[in-house]
Amino acid sequence: MMISQFFVLSQRGDNIVFRDYRAEVPKGSTETFFRKVKFWKEDGNAEAPPIFNVDGVNYFHVKVVGLYFVATTRVNVSPSLVLELLQRIARVIKDYLGVLNEDSFRKNFVLVYELLDEVIDFGYVQTTSTEVLKSYVFNEPIVVAPTRLQPIDPAAIFTQGGKRMPGTAVTKSVVANEPGGRRREEIFVDIIEKISVTFSSSGYILTSEIDGTIQMKSYLSGNPEIRLALNEDLNIGRGGRSVYDYRSSSGSGVILDDCNFHESVRLDSFDSDRTLSLVPPDGEFPVMNYRMTQEFKPPFHVNTLIEEAGRLKAEVIIKIRAEFPPDIVANTITIQMPLPNYTSRASFDLEPGAVGQRTDFKESSKMLEWGLKKIVGGAEHTLRAKLTFSQEFHGNITKEAGPVSMTFTIPMYNVSKLQVKYLQIAKKVSSYNPYRWVRYVTQANSYVARI
Repeated sequence: MMISQFFVLSQRGDNIVFRDYRAEVPKGSTETFFRKVKFWKEDGNAEAPPIFNVDGVNYFHVKVVGLYFVATTRVNVSPSLVLELLQRIARVIKDYLGVLNEDSFRKNFVLVYELLDEVIDFGYVQTTSTEVLKSYVFNEPIVVAPTRLQPIDPAAIFTQGGKRMPGTAVTKSVVANEPGGRRREEIFVDIIEKISVTFSSSGYILTSEIDGTIQMKSYLSGNPEIRLALNEDLNIGRGGRSVYDYRSSSGSGVILDDCNFHESVRLDSFDSDRTLSLVPPDGEFPVMNYRMTQEFKPPFHVNTLIEEAGRLKAEVIIKIRAEFPPDIVANTITIQMPLPNYTSRASFDLEPGAVGQRTDFKESSKMLEWGLKKIVGGAEHTLRAKLTFSQEFHGNITKEAGPVSMTFTIPMYNVSKLQVKYLQIAKKVSSYNPYRWVRYVTQANSYVARI
């Protein structure tokens, strides 16, 4: 795989990092890329595809925490390989800087360029391993002051037994010590699940799927061995023998369709007691990726009704209900619904006492948008929207509107019921007791309700 250029842009189009490895692509490629992405955004409010070609130059990009990581090349390369490379570069930089944002890039541009020169040499990828790079990279990171970090939302909460701590604890460099030269011994585990659900117009589930990952970030000195235990009732495959030749059953429990593991994971006892053994490398890495299509209870139920209210008017009623326990709180919820092309105006009525909610009608894209700051488990919220049309509608209006799509984040909750039962660290001495932090996060990947 050969890369001509790599650069990082802000959402405003500012060039933060630029490295030209082969001098084969015009220097103005950053401006060309940003104009193209901006054009796509303005055209029907659609996002630019991750890969596109302009004047014989292939542009590959991923968006991470509001920053565009971009690679260009004129040759035919594997798209998935380049996109994976961009994700890994972002992860390596985050491992070294601790926090990934524009400010940390600008303060550590010398370190970032040193990393890029080791990761890619004359356009050819050398390594994306944080552990390997520690032998070649010698610049110390400049830590961004906590006051300059983004406010912590509930999704950034880790737990250890009854203790809770904000996720800022994980925004540390893998090579920087704490003040006084001390190193805090701790390890972080994320169970992140992205769910895809499609509801029929009558509320039945048509499709449902979970894409999950167990991520780990270790700040343990000496690389001790870790034992990570999962549910004992975990099964791989839906009956018979799985591709991993593990025993599986069609009975109750957590049933994964398939999964894969990091190269450092040993599966010696996984078949017998669902325990993973590994020596964690430096930096953040996925211990296990999995996919699940077993039936599960969706976290939200969405009901939508459209009623005619005259020759040029209609009313939309959207009702959402949280189907998870009251001690769980979802945040950053957004509901979107495309409206008929001849919709000229929309006015909104929220329920009495509504707090932390916003509504919008994007006239250019004919999109209704409803945002909620948070939803407590078991709660129900309703939005009424009165639509005004520029022409009379003919036939069934429901065929020209929808579907309703939803995005959300639910911290400390997962629908698959996959659990980390315990996290055991091989002790150096009897007094060695590092901190172990675990976080569960559920996010919407594609959550759609037909009308």
